[in-house]
Amino acid sequence: MEESTKSPILSKDPRTIARKYQLELCKKAVEGNIIVYLGTGCGKTHIAVLLMYELGHLIRKPSEKVCVFLAPTIPLVRQQAMVIENSTDFKVRCYYGARKNLNDHYKWKKEIEQSEVLVMTPQILLHNLQHCFIKMDQIELLIFDECHHAQAQKRHPYAQIMKGFYKTNGMKYPRIFGMTASPIIGKGGSNQLMYTKCINTLENLLDAKVCSVDDYLDLESVVASPDVEVYPYGPVIHTASSFTVIYSKKLEELKLQCMSIVRENLCDFKDRQKKIKILWRLHDNLTFCLQNLGLCGGVQAARILLASDGTNLTKMEADTNNSENCHRYQYLNKAISILTSNFSDGTTAADSINLEILEEPFFSKKLSVLIKVLSRYRLQENMKCIIFVKRIIVARSLAYILGNLKFLDFWKCEFLVGCHSGLRNMSRKNMNAIVEKFSSGEVNLLVATNVAEEGLDIQTCCLVVRFDLPETVASFIQSRGRARMRKSKIIFLLESGNQQDEKLLNDFIAGELIMNKEIICRASNDTFHNLEETIYRVGSTGASISTGCSVSLLHCYCAKLPRDIYFTPAPKFFYIDDINGIICRIILPPNAPFREVDSLPCLSKDVAKRNACLKACEDLHERGALTDFLLPGIGPGKNEGSATHSVRHVANEDDSPREELHEMLVPAVLKESWSNLNSQINMYSYYIRFVPVPLDRDYRMFGLFVMTPLPEEAENLEVDLHLAHGRIVKAGIEALGMSTFDKEEMMLAQNFQEMFLKIILDRSEFSSDYVPLGQLVGSQYCSSTFYLLLPVKQQNYGEIMIIDWSTVRRCLSSLVFRHDTNLYGEDPYPSHDSLKLLNGTAKKHDVLNSLVFTPHNNLFFFIDDILHETNASRQYKSMSYAEYYYDRFGIQLSHPEQPLLKAKQLFFLRNLLHNRLQESTEARELVEHFVELPPELCSLKIVGFSKDIGSSLSLLPSLMHRLENLLVAIELKDVLVSSFPEASEIRADCILQALTTEKCLERLSLERFEVLGDAFLKYAVGRHSFISYEGLDEGQLTNRRSMIVNNSNLYELAVGKNLQVYIRDQVFEPTQFFALGRPCKIVCDVDRESSIHQRKTDSMADGQESGNKKCTKSHHWLHRKTIADVVEALIGAFLVESGFKAAFAFLRWIGIQVDFEAAEVYRVCESSNNNLSLINVVDVSEMEELIGYRFNHKGLILQALIHPSYSKHAGGCYQKLEFLGDAVLEYLITSYLFSAYPDLKPGQITDLRSITVNNNSFAHIAVSRSLHKYLIKDSNSLTEAVNKFKNFVQLSEAEKDLVEEPACPKVLGDIVESCFGAVLLDTGFDLNRVWSLMLLLLGPALNFSSFQVNPVRELRELCQSYDMKLCLPVPIKDKEGYFVRVEVDIKGSILTCTATNKNTKAARKMAAQEALLKLKAHGCKHKNKSLEDIVHSTRKKNAELIGFDEDPIVIQNDNSIHIEKLQIQEKEENNFSLRWTNAACLSSNCKASVSSRTGGSCKVDNSKISIGSNDQHELVIHQYDLSNGVATDSKLNGITSSVDHKMARSCLLEFCAANYWSPPFFECCKDEGPSHLRMFTYKVIVHIKGVTSTCLECYSEPKLQKRAAQEHAAEGALWYLKQLGYPT
Repeated sequence: MEESTKSPILSKDPRTIARKYQLELCKKAVEGNIIVYLGTGCGKTHIAVLLMYELGHLIRKPSEKVCVFLAPTIPLVRQQAMVIENSTDFKVRCYYGARKNLNDHYKWKKEIEQSEVLVMTPQILLHNLQHCFIKMDQIELLIFDECHHAQAQKRHPYAQIMKGFYKTNGMKYPRIFGMTASPIIGKGGSNQLMYTKCINTLENLLDAKVCSVDDYLDLESVVASPDVEVYPYGPVIHTASSFTVIYSKKLEELKLQCMSIVRENLCDFKDRQKKIKILWRLHDNLTFCLQNLGLCGGVQAARILLASDGTNLTKMEADTNNSENCHRYQYLNKAISILTSNFSDGTTAADSINLEILEEPFFSKKLSVLIKVLSRYRLQENMKCIIFVKRIIVARSLAYILGNLKFLDFWKCEFLVGCHSGLRNMSRKNMNAIVEKFSSGEVNLLVATNVAEEGLDIQTCCLVVRFDLPETVASFIQSRGRARMRKSKIIFLLESGNQQDEKLLNDFIAGELIMNKEIICRASNDTFHNLEETIYRVGSTGASISTGCSVSLLHCYCAKLPRDIYFTPAPKFFYIDDINGIICRIILPPNAPFREVDSLPCLSKDVAKRNACLKACEDLHERGALTDFLLPGIGPGKNEGSATHSVRHVANEDDSPREELHEMLVPAVLKESWSNLNSQINMYSYYIRFVPVPLDRDYRMFGLFVMTPLPEEAENLEVDLHLAHGRIVKAGIEALGMSTFDKEEMMLAQNFQEMFLKIILDRSEFSSDYVPLGQLVGSQYCSSTFYLLLPVKQQNYGEIMIIDWSTVRRCLSSLVFRHDTNLYGEDPYPSHDSLKLLNGTAKKHDVLNSLVFTPHNNLFFFIDDILHETNASRQYKSMSYAEYYYDRFGIQLSHPEQPLLKAKQLFFLRNLLHNRLQESTEARELVEHFVELPPELCSLKIVGFSKDIGSSLSLLPSLMHRLENLLVAIELKDVLVSSFPEASEIRADCILQALTTEKCLERLSLERFEVLGDAFLKYAVGRHSFISYEGLDEGQLTNRRSMIVNNSNLYELAVGKNLQVYIRDQVFEPTQFFALGRPCKIVCDVDRESSIHQRKTDSMADGQESGNKKCTKSHHWLHRKTIADVVEALIGAFLVESGFKAAFAFLRWIGIQVDFEAAEVYRVCESSNNNLSLINVVDVSEMEELIGYRFNHKGLILQALIHPSYSKHAGGCYQKLEFLGDAVLEYLITSYLFSAYPDLKPGQITDLRSITVNNNSFAHIAVSRSLHKYLIKDSNSLTEAVNKFKNFVQLSEAEKDLVEEPACPKVLGDIVESCFGAVLLDTGFDLNRVWSLMLLLLGPALNFSSFQVNPVRELRELCQSYDMKLCLPVPIKDKEGYFVRVEVDIKGSILTCTATNKNTKAARKMAAQEALLKLKAHGCKHKNKSLEDIVHSTRKKNAELIGFDEDPIVIQNDNSIHIEKLQIQEKEENNFSLRWTNAACLSSNCKASVSSRTGGSCKVDNSKISIGSNDQHELVIHQYDLSNGVATDSKLNGITSSVDHKMARSCLLEFCAANYWSPPFFECCKDEGPSHLRMFTYKVIVHIKGVTSTCLECYSEPKLQKRAAQEHAAEGALWYLKQLGYPT
């Protein structure tokens, strides 16, 4: 083709195998939108592949456009995707079912970026278009396979895609290509005009032209057309004496008996109707098989339905257990007995049957003909056959019969039904396996439903038998197309004399000719009317929903509401006859944001239902329950900026690195340099105070000198520096004023600092004879901080401190800093006043209090004294000093007579901020360790560098590190104060604690603040979400809170505020202490950053550097979680230091919304009035006394007690209040533990809180406080579970050991939390009152008198401490519940403990408890103190509520509704007078009469009623109501009263349909009065089916309107049915 040159050259070219007609149709498709009309097997898919190839330049990456290929079934999707992949080089992906995550915009964006052809079911594309996962302008080519499903008058996804998203909003629309074997769809035959309208409508909807081949000879040369043959059978005789009619009547009687038993045994109306519906369907399937297959088929069908793999024939039965199936089993077993009564010789359908008995009633005439057909064709070579039937049960039964006939053993038979048929063993995998067997010849006979007509690749069939006639032209053409082989045939089984079936078949054959003619020349331009759809569209996103999809969206929303095993949320639909039409009323579950929606009056129930669902979806979106993409979930909401990242980052969180490189802030106070200042430099000076505890050391006084004054809080710095053996030095800073330096003094000061930094950190440089100073000035290495540390002294023993310049100058005058290395010369000093050292002779005065170096052991020493009374001849251990040095080092002393030097080794710096001993360790005096050194082994390095200077220098790096960190915290405080004034109240050291992680190994860390801040954050966000998002349910509220408080979001918010630069996360390493005189030499820039700081990998050896090198930019690795933890810790710090107001201000600053209007609180409280209809159900006053609080809004406490299974009211349920109560309780209990146990570690606080705040603990409190008695529920199983748990809790400990622990109903713990939530709301968030209530109700639990530690956790910790392997195999379900094993590997010996319980967690706890007891009996005990021991041994203070300083919202008493005036209102009395007459009386002219204003008279034909002809019974009924006999105020019982107004005719019609009775028949029995005032009397006839049939006739009073008379008669019928015990 000419256009093919536009496409790139591909390795796979589909044109090479294309037929001529395929290329011609492809050319038409390139020129415009077309629908290819070709038969099955003609290669329509290859034409689509050719079109993709021709348009490949538009969809091949990097193009943003894609091709979407739609196929209506999953097998077709997989099949077509495989064809496209094999034929082209396009990147193909297929989507169907739940295989892909359809609710993630980020993932769908990735899919489109990485794919070129997307093959999917139309429902997935429709879903994606509706919710904007994919937009129509992203699709370049849209292909519809089996496009005849796109009907304008139907709601198929094809039609909804085109009507709702094609050529809308001015967007660019895609190229359309359709494929079909029949453009006509619909049941039965049709005329030419209908075919024309179908084709025209299809073309209009798809905006395409139907095209077929021009030369049919070319097509026939490659595609075979099967011969059509008709095999007549019968005719079928339906006389009363025929076996089929006899057995059908017996089965009908059996059905009625079983239905009657069901009605008698089941009290619950819903369960009863469910069972009756199951029986009805079973009976229908059984009789259908009996009539179509005969007795053998009926028996086999019953056995299949009775078998375990057939019990799931309908979805309704999926959740039914064996005990509830007895009625079904009884029916099927008796049915088998009835049907096998004629098998007198013992032959059954399961046995092999000879051809001689293939006659009625065993085999139907239709089946006999089929067997003859199969017998005729069985000997043909390579014969394969497909038999099409309508029903699944027929397919299974027929396949079994044919597979067990010996004379048909040539046929290897299987049945093929859809994977949604309800059969456990018919999965998609099994379907594909059966098709593969058929293709390979392992199976050559398929009995299939219409699932084999389209969507399955079955290519090798040569015989098709239509056991049941097709229902549509499309079905006729497609089933015929399955016979693709040469000389293939399609056979129709047709009942003799059945003119209707004959006409239908002829219409199908003629219809194909008409279609072919209409394709070429259209007889008319008429079309069908479009099915109008109302569309709701979201302006911000473009997401939309139509009435066609509104029902499924509403069901989807309800399915995602919180549920438990006692409650399944689902909408309920009621229909009301209105003058203008039918109104659908939707009742939503109690945990939905609203309960009731009414549709507009509509012409039909279906239209009304969809209209109501669309209105509900609109309302849900407006309330926030549906996102702006109209998905159940959490949208960005109003004023929400805290979770905007969530969609992308949550989806991509696993891909993000755990650690990231961040820069640490250097305090601005220490960064100001003096290099460019004048000769006189004024600096702020601070005295550094050292106070040792105990007073066993001397420290030289030092001062700190900076260019910028330290903040006030830094001047008050107090820090404990930890030495060995529990000794500490209390260090502090005091301001001295200003100090002036000239240039010489500044040079001396800088050199002195450089000197001591080299000594304490880089001492190896002093092993040489010359150490230069001052060479760093002007070098490439620049210090990041500028401050000086110099020795100071008191001036004239006064209080004024001055720099000790004499010490500075003396130290710097040392020989090691001069080029002249022989300064001392040859004995310049008298022998009595000098010492001969290794590097010359020196005066004793210079040696004393100086630093020396001993090369023989490469050590440095402070000389503290000269021991004149000792020399080298003195004994040292077992020899003299001279002998020791010779023996140890091989040194022969030249001057052994010299006095020895008392020396102390130069220290090695360590982190003094870390206390390596327990806090309880008491400090004690420690005698200093000195050594004696011969002078001639010492090289004098620094004169005047005394031991007390060295002691002070050992403290300064740790002190300066703490000061730098404190200055960083002060800078953060300044930033916060500039944003919100409440930050001024917090101390900088608390901010520093919140910035310091446990990894720093300091006495302060953020851990405790983080625990408190985490609980408060959940409370603050939970409270705001609860008040501000009325449309969110409890699950959505929880998810929304999680999105905001999760580490990923907190990390993003913190980085947005640059908080990460303030965090201190590295342990202080003195070797990486850098200051003026010792700059960092690792220069970091963008190019070198990655090579300097390498991420730690698993391949790195233990102890290997992970890249935490200190560089000139102070980079360090930070976990995302660490940054998030700092946010929570800062919240905790604000709470402790300033209170709620400051914490809320910080949350606002960080970007988390916490504010709400008081009016919203009033709205929530007032909305609880919807629960007041239950005021008489619960004794509210008694409940208030029980919990110790009297409510202003009684509806709140009622709502806190309503389980969602109860829906007979207009209000909500406890779930949202439980969410609020859970949040406030977590904070209150955290506050309790934080304040009461100040010495507990954060992990221990968390463990204690988990023991207190858990559902099981709260459930025990609920039972002990009798809260369970007030639970409002509508679930018998829940009542049973609550009672069982209550009875267990009330047992003694000895009794509990003898019985199995029942599962704890979650609702018991939930209502404790919901009650706290209700109190919190009613008090206007007055936490003081809630705190008092918590202490009252949870007091026993907070005393920790009995610890309920999870035995599984305790066992795991015990195994870890003894290096034992714990194995917890998967529980095994058995008849008694779940069988659980716990295995402990003790050095090869396996200890196994087992338990069985209906609850898996309870069973595992029981087994773990047993294992613990056995291990402890063998001597295994916890090596560390248990949490219980720690709690009981630690000090406890009075608990207090931390931080609460809010002003509660004033909640006024609700006087709008007076509870004491609420009472049931009675409707007008309706008097009924009935006369019941038996059947015998009716024939004797006995008449029934009734006098009533509202109900009609009833006449009953029932042989079982034994009432004499003269017996009369009169009944007077008061307060008549259709639902429950009581009418209440509509405001208080809105849901019930709204249903009560349903028209009686509708109620009666629905009631008959629900009981599978015939519809009620209304007849006008009297028409009287003048023409302008006609009066009509109607009667209604209801046939009540049961063991015996009853005919009920009810007459109305004369009415002016026919409809009113019908209503009156229907009311009387409903009244009588209610008297019989039917719930109407």
